[in-house]
Amino acid sequence: MNESREMYLETILILKKRNEHVRSIDVARELNFSKASVSRAVGILKDDDFITVDANGYIELTEKGTRKSKDIYNKHKVLTSFFINVIKVSPEIAEEDACKIEHVISDDTFKGIEKYLADNKNN
Repeated sequence: MNESREMYLETILILKKRNEHVRSIDVARELNFSKASVSRAVGILKDDDFITVDANGYIELTEKGTRKSKDIYNKHKVLTSFFINVIKVSPEIAEEDACKIEHVISDDTFKGIEKYLADNKNN
């Protein structure tokens, strides 16, 4: 799965946590993307069974989409925490870097970071 699709899924999940309903326009505003770009991405996510869109334009994550978006969001949170608490970078930089890295980090490296944080959470 490419970074762009993952970013859209993560954004939909975050917006769903904030609001009951999410539409393409909400995603466009959140990401500061054009409506056309978001519309194209929504179509691809729908075709790949990550989301559904009802007659009112409300986006829902499918089971597959929910699993993937939660995985991406978890990586974001763990990486941000690692950067802030271990490497001691500012929260702004940690957020920005986590957003980039969450899409390309290997499962092995990510699991290693999770283990490191779990083993050192009381230090």
